[in-house]
Amino acid sequence: MPSVKTIPHCFLFFFLLTGFCAAAQNYFTNPLLPSGADPWIIQKDGYYYFTHTTGRNIVLYKTTNIANLKTAEKKLIWQPPDGTMYSKQLWAPELHFINNKWYFYFAADDGKNDNHRLYALENSSHDPMKGRWVFKGKIAAATDKWAIDGSVFSFKKQWYVIWSGWEGDANGEQDIYIAKLKNPWTVDGDRVRISSPVFDWERYGDLHDAENPPHVSVNEGPEALLHKDKLFIVYSASGCWTDNYSLGLLTLTGNDNLLDSSSWKKSERPVFATSIENKVYAPGHNSFFKSADGTEDWIIYHANSEAGQGCGGHRSVRAQKFSWSDEGLPLFGTPVKEGERLAAPSDKRKQKRQVETAVLAE
Repeated sequence: MPSVKTIPHCFLFFFLLTGFCAAAQNYFTNPLLPSGADPWIIQKDGYYYFTHTTGRNIVLYKTTNIANLKTAEKKLIWQPPDGTMYSKQLWAPELHFINNKWYFYFAADDGKNDNHRLYALENSSHDPMKGRWVFKGKIAAATDKWAIDGSVFSFKKQWYVIWSGWEGDANGEQDIYIAKLKNPWTVDGDRVRISSPVFDWERYGDLHDAENPPHVSVNEGPEALLHKDKLFIVYSASGCWTDNYSLGLLTLTGNDNLLDSSSWKKSERPVFATSIENKVYAPGHNSFFKSADGTEDWIIYHANSEAGQGCGGHRSVRAQKFSWSDEGLPLFGTPVKEGERLAAPSDKRKQKRQVETAVLAE
């Protein structure tokens, strides 16, 4: 039986322990931010680094908890110089950590959409919020065609770049392309098209004949997703100005040649789409991240709160956890409604440190 003197210490420990555990159970509701198209998150060393399209520059957020994204540290990372081929319409920035350096990938042009191409920045600082960002130049395949929404990933020790592009020099259809990388900013060889819009749900959104879809064909925003021995590419389909904007799925089959278009199998239906019941419209241009302790898989994406809001400033940032089927396929479920309480990404290591602190305090 504890002595009278030790009872207060027991109560102190109890309250410290329960207090720290309660603090660790952070929650959030969607949207995480009221605006922010093309959201991207990377998690490293307990920090979440977040960015999105501003259209004019690159801004980076840093936080230990995405539930606090609205109040996270924020910094202007890079402002392009005037009068260049990459001075305007900066879209879909992504931050990656490759060979102990940070890289930002983004699409930009000189004010004319036909000139959109992919570009890269490099930073050797351990913290991407610090150090100097160096412009590395354009990332282009030998054919050097229109390109947006670039992303990179490593598979079996080889780095690849994927993006949305035109086959020729005129607008009309956006396809998904892939190429090998010699280094983080240099393409090795030419591009290979691995996805074209073939299903009706990929083809909604003709600007000139909105009453009679489908007409325009769009595949964009490709993102690699690796799970155990499986590789997927999740992409956005149909015009972002329509409520039919949704996510499609490509699966790498038994042939591990990523540059062989026949190696990729397309799902016949979208894997993440508008939920009229939950009032979440046109979910798309996502990215994926792990919880800080590596135990959970999360998707972050933009969507609208009302029908017909299109591609303007109404697109807000949202996130939710997803799971996997017995066959190893991603199960994204339905976009959760605004205001629904969601537990923040898990961080069991942080919780353990908090409990250890409570024990020391006792």
